[in-house]
Amino acid sequence: MCFSPEMDLAAGTVITLVGIDALRRADRKELVPFAALPLLFGTHQLVETFVWWRLQGHVSQSCGDTASWVYVAIALLVVPIVVPIAVQATGVGAPPALGRLFIAAGVCAAMFDIVGMARGWDPQIQGHRIAYNVDVPLNPLPLGLYVIAACAPALLSRVRAMQLFGGTNLVVVALLVWLAQSALVSLWCVWAAFSSVLINISIRRLAASAPEHHRNSVEGWPWPPALWPRFPSTEVSSTSKNGADPCP
Repeated sequence: MCFSPEMDLAAGTVITLVGIDALRRADRKELVPFAALPLLFGTHQLVETFVWWRLQGHVSQSCGDTASWVYVAIALLVVPIVVPIAVQATGVGAPPALGRLFIAAGVCAAMFDIVGMARGWDPQIQGHRIAYNVDVPLNPLPLGLYVIAACAPALLSRVRAMQLFGGTNLVVVALLVWLAQSALVSLWCVWAAFSSVLINISIRRLAASAPEHHRNSVEGWPWPPALWPRFPSTEVSSTSKNGADPCP
C-alpha cells in the first residue's frame, strides 16, 4: 500500500532499477517482454506520483489529468494484455492453447475497461491510497477475466519463481477485492515490488539455462501433471553408439 507520493516515487525508482537489471540479463529475445514487466510496473508507480501531487495541489491540472489517464490506462488496458503475452513468450508458460485463452481473457477485460474509462473517473485520496472510481460495466465479470489474464499464465508455468509471481498476484488481487474494489487500481506498491523481484529471479534462471532445455524444464512444481507430458530423452542409446540401427 502506498501511503504518500514519496513512497510511490521510491517504489517506482527501485522497481525500475530491478527492471533494468532484468533486461540486462535477458540474453534471448523471447525473454525480453517478461523482463520488461518491472519497467512497466516501475513507470506505473512513477506516474502515480504526479497524480498524488495534483491532488495535493503541487502540479497543474493538465499534468495531473494526463498522469491519471496514463496510470489508469496502464492498469486496466495494458497489464491484462501484456502480462499473459510476456509470460507465454518465455516458452515456459502454460500450454499454447491455454496461453491463447489467457491472452483472449485479457483482451476481453480490456474491452470492458475501455467502456469504463469512457464513462470517466474521479481520482480521490481516500486515507492512504488513491481511489480512481472507474465504473467498469458488468463487474465482476471483467474483474474475473483480468485476474485470469494477470495470474493464470505464470501460475501454470514450469518455473518456480514464475509460479510464485502468479500465485502472489492472485492472493494480492483477492485481498484488494476484499478490502475495496477501487483499491485494485491504486494499491500496487507492494505487489509490483515483490512481483518484480520474482520476475528478475525468473529471468536469471531462464538466462542461465540453455534455450533447447526450456521445454524440458523441471524447475517448477509438477502440476497439473496431465498438462506437462514427458518429453522423450535425447540421450543416444548404447545400441546406436555401436553403430546398430536402434529402430526395429
